[in-house]
Amino acid sequence: MAKKKLTKGQQRRIKANHDKKLRAKTDKVQWSDNDLGEAQQGTVISRFGQHADVESADGHIYRCNLRRSISSLVCGDKVQWRLGKETQHSICGIIEAAHERESVLSRPDVYDGVKPIAANISQILIVSSLLPAFNSDIIDRYLVAAEQTGITPVIVLNKTDLLAQVSQSERDNIEQQLQIYRDIGYQVLYVSSHTNEGIDAIKVQLSQHTSIFVGQSGVGKSTLVNALMPNLGLITQEVSENSGLGQHTTTVARLYHFDDGGDLIDSPGIREFGLWHLTPEQVYHGFKEFEEFIGLCKFRDCKHHNDPGCALIQASKDHQINPKRLASFQRILASLGDNKLTSRFND
Repeated sequence: MAKKKLTKGQQRRIKANHDKKLRAKTDKVQWSDNDLGEAQQGTVISRFGQHADVESADGHIYRCNLRRSISSLVCGDKVQWRLGKETQHSICGIIEAAHERESVLSRPDVYDGVKPIAANISQILIVSSLLPAFNSDIIDRYLVAAEQTGITPVIVLNKTDLLAQVSQSERDNIEQQLQIYRDIGYQVLYVSSHTNEGIDAIKVQLSQHTSIFVGQSGVGKSTLVNALMPNLGLITQEVSENSGLGQHTTTVARLYHFDDGGDLIDSPGIREFGLWHLTPEQVYHGFKEFEEFIGLCKFRDCKHHNDPGCALIQASKDHQINPKRLASFQRILASLGDNKLTSRFND
């Protein structure tokens, strides 16, 4: 049976009760100005309800309360905070303000609209692999999401050691698809946590950025993070032999530092990373090689499917854009009208 959607009034009451409970918990720890030290700058390493772990300039981490005036705070946010002179109920201080974000990665949420996942990211690594099956449609969806944020995407083919186990035709098909992305201008990296192929190259790629990994469950994101940070020991799970699907292993978003430079935000918030909140025009702009054809269709309300005079269809026939990318674009457009609860795709 389909889950009944809550009315707006019900959603407001639920949120009001939720906020009331959170305030009651928060009010147990009261801070006056005399209880607090000088204001200092920090970075949110992780967020837990009405608390957050903040890293100070000297690298120490403190669990803090949030001022009620802070409406949104996610991993990677830069904040102003104050350390308490005494620890109260394991809380060491309070976050007073959040600085403006240079970038924010968000996902659509049925009840919360567009929900921030992580802030101040400069690079999104889209991880794919042969297991589960290589899926260029999902890569295209992540590319659309990345283009919307203005954060640089990099495509990573993980588990390259499995290439020896598939047919030559399948290897050729994957390589042809990856070449399409290179021709558009996207960077493609090959890596294997099993053989360590490409690990040094990806370390260099990560060293100058704050990055986040996205991709289907089972493509080996946590295993890849373990290969990059051997001392971290993230929990990993094998792809199910019955379903062929991976199981999500990260439970709380957290920011980590690489020894060779750069930061990584490992987040479960990308598990449901749909595009149903986007307009057709936003999806269009997410296929950056389509840009030169914007506004050239015969009809202003062109749906880019079987419409006469469609500039994209003609460009595909003229080999100016790849037919596979056009077909993927058309499938994404068709999915925008689906029920919000079923139009998501899993990471």
